[in-house]
Parts: sequence; C-alpha cells; structure tokens
Amino acid sequence: MRSTSPDQQLASRLRQALARSARRLRQEAGTDLSPSLTAALATIERHGALTPSELAARERVQRPTVTRFVVRLEELGLVSRAADPADRRSSLIAITPAGRALLATARTRKDVFLSERLEALSDADRATLERAAVLLEGMLE
Repeated sequence: MRSTSPDQQLASRLRQALARSARRLRQEAGTDLSPSLTAALATIERHGALTPSELAARERVQRPTVTRFVVRLEELGLVSRAADPADRRSSLIAITPAGRALLATARTRKDVFLSERLEALSDADRATLERAAVLLEGMLE
C-alpha cells in the first residue's frame, strides 16, 4: 500500500473541513434553496442579467440544467426573465428585489453564525484564521 504525503494528508483534512463548513453554513442560511439554486442566484446577482447560456457557462453546467434552475427561481419570484434586446431568440435572467433580499438575509445569518464562533477564540487563533482565509482565497483564484 502506498503512503500518503504530508501535503496529501493536509489536502484531505482541508477538503473535509471545508465541506463540513459549507454544509453547516448552508444549514444556517435558513433558505430552502438547494446549493445549486443558491449558487445560480448569487452568480446572477454578481454579474448582472445573463442569458441562460452565459449562466450555464459560469455555473459549469449544461443548458438544460440552467433552464430548470431559472424556472424554479422564477416560480419563487427570485429572478425575472426578459427578452434579450441583442438576440430576440434568447432571454436575460435578472435577480429581483426578493432574490437580493433572500441572499442578503442568508449571508447575514451565516456571518452571525461565524462571528459568534470567532468570539470564543483567542486573538492568536483569530489571527491564524485570518491568514488562512487569505491563503484559501489565493489558492482558489
């Protein structure tokens, strides 16, 4: 059997910690949206109105998947669809005020959850996590 390197062991621990953290933050968000729907909604918020093809490319999913996402988000009143003035055969998907409010509330709930846990840490541990956040952001660029 092949032994794992220290980097592989660290990678495994980080993967597990990040996955557990992401799962817990989704639970704390208090929305009934799936992670995929939340990600699509956040992408639309971040980039502005997008065609379904643009959204599919940004989310790295197939166009039929995005069509299902948009239908569900539209049913929930979180996005609106309008004709694309540049291409009448396509539409532009934009976030609604309700969609922005849902994301803002979810983010606030997650931030409060994390802030409460950070308060229990020492200054040194908070500084370590601040440095880890910088490193993770750089790694994931």
